[in-house]
Amino acid sequence: MKNLQDKHIAIAGAARSGVAAAILLKRKGAIPFLSDAGDVRAEFAEKLHAESIEFEQNQHSDRAMDADFLVMSPGVPTESPIAQHYLKSEKPVYSEIELASWFNRSPLVAVTGSNGKTTVVNWLHHTWKVAKKECIVAGNIGYAFSELVDQTAPNKDALLEVSSFQLDHIDTFRPDVAVILNITPDHLDRYNHNFEKYAQAKFRIVENQTTEDWFIYNEDDSAVSGFAKKLSDRENAPRMMAFSTKSEIPEGAFVRNRQLILRLDNNEETLMDIDDIALPGKHNLYNGMATALAARASEIRNEHIRESLKSFEGVEHRLEYVRTYNGVKYINDSKATNINAVWFALDSFNIPLVLILGGRDKGNNYLELESQLREKVHTIIAIGEARNAIKEQVGHVVPNFEEAEAMKDAVKKAKSVAKRGEAVLLSPACASFDMFDNYEHRGKVFKQAVLEL
Repeated sequence: MKNLQDKHIAIAGAARSGVAAAILLKRKGAIPFLSDAGDVRAEFAEKLHAESIEFEQNQHSDRAMDADFLVMSPGVPTESPIAQHYLKSEKPVYSEIELASWFNRSPLVAVTGSNGKTTVVNWLHHTWKVAKKECIVAGNIGYAFSELVDQTAPNKDALLEVSSFQLDHIDTFRPDVAVILNITPDHLDRYNHNFEKYAQAKFRIVENQTTEDWFIYNEDDSAVSGFAKKLSDRENAPRMMAFSTKSEIPEGAFVRNRQLILRLDNNEETLMDIDDIALPGKHNLYNGMATALAARASEIRNEHIRESLKSFEGVEHRLEYVRTYNGVKYINDSKATNINAVWFALDSFNIPLVLILGGRDKGNNYLELESQLREKVHTIIAIGEARNAIKEQVGHVVPNFEEAEAMKDAVKKAKSVAKRGEAVLLSPACASFDMFDNYEHRGKVFKQAVLEL
């Protein structure tokens, strides 16, 4: 734990994480100053006023540039002028999750990956509830870690969803259990369109782990398994468990004859039939395996894990059933903000689809979806800034291509072309910020439009 008494600390970004960091710093005796290059939302300004924390908006003033160190909100890029100023001045730059970890007293289970993070952390939370084991849930989900860290305790686990942005500026952050689900191209606009840089940010989750800690990873993801092989040669490397649907694993989880097998300390245990896992699709088999291994690493018994895998109902905005109207199912997958997530969503269906695609493009290659689109989608309805890119790349791949100005318009167009026994799927592959506050807002607008049909 660092002594922050009377330290002048700048925080970049005045959204949820930045405000939580500022409040935590004040409680620990520091003098925080919050700086945002854009507008500060009224709800956050009120919180800061209530805590007597000074802040500025629409600028980074000299005062913001002259603190003892900088705390970064995940929404602020490393290439931003304020971050670059501190880095070039050789002053420390820390992520909000790093700051919070200085005051953590709980065992940490941290989950990262391009897809499935939110599902797995929610699934872990469900498992902990089934096992009647105390926990908090924070990070890139619900609450910033800084908001809840004072509630941590040795007998209460902290379950964290961690993004690459939060890992960019860690120093001592060390999970007891670290999980990497997969790494596929995403957020490349924040990493100079360099996949390797993005992957390296994810890999930092194990940077400070030792032989006392656990690293759980996807053996079927070549980027992750390649990294794991190198990591195993590191002195003081963490204990490792893998999961795979393709091969039997020496230590971890795999499938044999449709049974989910755990092999731990050279001891094989049959956990359950994979057809009994509550959430459908191959991606959820991976998510369930990761959940099972993280739970075992946290000393939760098989009976509780089995019950959790059978009873978890999933998360809002991730392949969420909205309603059936005139024999057509409407599915909200607003959380699918990259190509890989959409691929897995399409892979979950074996009926004809109308696909609503688009938003703010992150450098997507939509042609990666070509085989799935040809097989399953008869109509693409493109929305948002990415409409032209989608039309150019895959407009010719499906029989019908349409564009819509707004979500309500997209849903109406989908209704007019979808036939009984088919489904309308919102799975955008893009960020939401061109039209919506976030993916939750986008999903809610879609659901409202569907309910109004």
